[in-house]
Amino acid sequence: MSKITAAITGVSGYVPDYVLTNKELETMVETNDEWITSRTGIKERRILKGEGQGTSHIAVPAVRELLKKTNTKPEEVDLLICATTTPDMVFPATANLITAEVGAVNAFGYDLQAACSGFLYALATGSKFIESGQYKKVVVVGADKMSSIIDYTDRATCIIFGDGGGAVMLEPNTEGLGILDSILKSDGTGAPFLHMKAGGSRKPATIETVQAREHFAYQEGQQVFKFAVKGMADVSAEIMERNQLTGEDVAWLVPHQANKRIIEATANRMGLDNDKVMLNIHKYGNTTSGTIPLCLWEYESQLKKGDTLILAAFGGGFTWGAIYLKWAYDPK
Repeated sequence: MSKITAAITGVSGYVPDYVLTNKELETMVETNDEWITSRTGIKERRILKGEGQGTSHIAVPAVRELLKKTNTKPEEVDLLICATTTPDMVFPATANLITAEVGAVNAFGYDLQAACSGFLYALATGSKFIESGQYKKVVVVGADKMSSIIDYTDRATCIIFGDGGGAVMLEPNTEGLGILDSILKSDGTGAPFLHMKAGGSRKPATIETVQAREHFAYQEGQQVFKFAVKGMADVSAEIMERNQLTGEDVAWLVPHQANKRIIEATANRMGLDNDKVMLNIHKYGNTTSGTIPLCLWEYESQLKKGDTLILAAFGGGFTWGAIYLKWAYDPK
């Protein structure tokens, strides 16, 4: 019997309509377009507007489109994992809100939180349910409404993050395609450099924490940049080495979209030309768990069956990792 692997059989994405440009940010905080672009590569980002709109309102349209594209009935979905740092609420899980909204009545679901590495963690986790033979259709979502936890008076963070997300379908494959290897890592000593000070059980919300603006993402940019460059580059090189891959073997690097300079450093370490690197940071900024599925969604028409992809990410905590996969279908 051929070994079962978990293959991506469809991908979809969703970004809100509202575009927050660098020019608009200039009216909100002391910064300018040239400064933002030269340091991050970001020109604009999308923002989810409207009362009562949460991460599920980004994920649901992406999942609905995914089910349509893969000719999947909602009741056929076995499991839905939602990678997010900005759940609609502490509980129930955003995954459960998504399954209810799309009609996936037979699926169980849960959230996975690993900051910007969340989608990689969720993809690797979902693949194991497929490989075990227990499930046939697993939906993996990566989505975040980062605008809900960003302080728009803090130029260290407000220039970077945007809202958006995507979803992929995982199904069994016996052709040697799909997810073939993963390396996932974490180091909690990085927590002081990228975290939210209040709102958890250690420091619950009070009038004082709100007034002190402690319910927003806090980042020490230089420290995070230094760790991210090394972490993403190291793990990408490691997964290539242990699978005996060269830069020529890799069709695409699918990197987390945090900073264009981090992406370029990772590609250089892997020996890849820029035309093999998926890039949309200029349009969407850093959508945290949403960056990698959004890249796959935008570049889907350029992917061919059998293409070797390396997915790489780095996130707060710190978390980081890489996945090696072979693309399972040709453009439709």
